[in-house]
Amino acid sequence: MMSTWPVVIKTPDLRLQALRFRDRTHWNNVRSENREWLAPWEATIPIISEVEESNPLPSFFEMVRTLNSEARQNRSFSFAIWHERNLIGQISLGGVIYGALRGGHIGYWIDKNYANRGFTTQAVSALTEYSFSALNLHRIEINIRPENAASRRVAEKADYIFEGERPRYLHIGGAWRDHVVFVKENPSIK
Repeated sequence: MMSTWPVVIKTPDLRLQALRFRDRTHWNNVRSENREWLAPWEATIPIISEVEESNPLPSFFEMVRTLNSEARQNRSFSFAIWHERNLIGQISLGGVIYGALRGGHIGYWIDKNYANRGFTTQAVSALTEYSFSALNLHRIEINIRPENAASRRVAEKADYIFEGERPRYLHIGGAWRDHVVFVKENPSIK
């Protein structure tokens, strides 16, 4: 089953929805206020050549257009996490593959002012359920830096199972960093 984009996913406390152009100020403010909080965990682009070094990051509007295009093509689904009227984070289901694998991986970030309140776990659980029921995926992964205890707790509370280690898995903070992988399989697919 394929998704019709945009999608809104609701939990008792949250609303997950595609970023919109009008969310720019909220998103920029939250990202700016949390820059140091998020830096140890956020992916960076390795500079392989001088050409890449000169390529700037996309604007907010380019990012939103790209995220929505990817979702319409059923390859990646990115949601702003809203609590009441506050944008408190972002969660994505990326690397979606159909066919024999039928899987993807979840990544997320949360505003430090809303951390440790169960919101990230709610968002992960809701996106996992959407992945299994609406997209009929078989397997979802969450890859986490080993030292990120808070993210490990999120994966465990969302009933993801530790599967193993991924040495030098993702580029973060200027180097290839080890990760651990947690996995959840769709119980309705045998």
